Amino acid sequence: MTIEIRVPEAGESITQVELARWLVEDGAFVEKDQEIAEIDSDKATLTINADAAGKIHIDVDAGSTVEPGKIIGKIDTTVAGNPDEKVAEKSADIAPPSRESEIEREQPAEQKEEKPDRDAKGTITITPQAKKLLEEHGLPTGWDHINPDSKRITKKDILAAISGRFADKAPGDKMVQKSDAGKYGSSSRDEQRNKMSTLRKKVAERLVSVKNQTAMLTTFNEVDMSAIIALRKKHQIAFTEKYGFKLGFMSFFVKALTESIPYFPQVNGYIDSNHIILPDYADVGIAVSTPKGLMVPVIRNAESMTIPDIESEINELAEKARNNKITIEELTGGTISITNGGVFGSMLSTPIINPPQSAILGMHNIIERPVAVQGKVEIRPMMYLALSYDHRIVDGKESVSFLVNVKEMIENPVRMLLSGKGEGEAILRL
Repeated sequence: MTIEIRVPEAGESITQVELARWLVEDGAFVEKDQEIAEIDSDKATLTINADAAGKIHIDVDAGSTVEPGKIIGKIDTTVAGNPDEKVAEKSADIAPPSRESEIEREQPAEQKEEKPDRDAKGTITITPQAKKLLEEHGLPTGWDHINPDSKRITKKDILAAISGRFADKAPGDKMVQKSDAGKYGSSSRDEQRNKMSTLRKKVAERLVSVKNQTAMLTTFNEVDMSAIIALRKKHQIAFTEKYGFKLGFMSFFVKALTESIPYFPQVNGYIDSNHIILPDYADVGIAVSTPKGLMVPVIRNAESMTIPDIESEINELAEKARNNKITIEELTGGTISITNGGVFGSMLSTPIINPPQSAILGMHNIIERPVAVQGKVEIRPMMYLALSYDHRIVDGKESVSFLVNVKEMIENPVRMLLSGKGEGEAILRL
């Protein structure tokens, strides 16, 4: 019996996707539910699983543009697999694992020895562990320039590159080792030409359209993180023991955001034709950087969630996005977004709105700085906040007041439990 492999639906508005890569070779035996291919849409990278076990026949090459429902291959279920053969879950350009690699996995970690695979030239060998790091970190494959005197690239070489001993010569150039004098150790002028993925092309189009079609402005403020840091330090162990994951900063900002929205609903709205839509719910998008590009998973009805609930949802969605397990539904919609450039060391930035939303909150890194506190100079952990907004729907007064409200909640977390009010205001019903 032959089973057809079809491109799955990728969303109502998506009519074309790109067959990014095959995870198995033509003629290989695949197990049922094994991941066999990846497709790139303008919203996410999706995987195709085998509907049955059998021998695969590939009809469409990787890199081709295909329509949802198109047949890209077949599985012959009459072919039985070899029980001694290890099924390879890999791209076509990676050599299949040998029996030696299976034996290696059975050895204790301290006794394992990296056994290299030979590259296409037959001159440079790259160990399996090194290849895995290459894929995980999206590093260039031109490793012949990293260590000219060596014919074998190991995991240690890759880790050295990641830690900063090596640097990119220029965007798209191969990575080359720096000498002690600070100059590049190679005179190569090679270039790499990589096709833009469907996701990255769509992100580029949307970013340009935002600049051209909205009246985007950004307002800034700074927030004292002392209270949040002290709260996390005091309760981190108990929180981790109870919920099984650590308490981060993002969940506090999501909560402060949702508690501030009722006072300034415009920041949570959007324009539809000649109407302004103001949802009575808050679906908060969290910008996540992935090897495939920027993705914005959405936390639905965040206004009704507790901080532990929000933290759990953030961890789950971020993990799915980075591992290409995110679904179209989890990326669709959103009424307002948050991005955290601070994880990369950003001091200040102007985040770009995620259309059709009207606002995005930007977090940045925390730096201890001298600030005036009740007439005295103190060293406090400070963070710059940025709110980019569409001036067509959000006025300056609302945007500034909204950001101040978020700031006050972060500096006094109890306000999050009192609908944004101070203790006295809540007690006196003001």
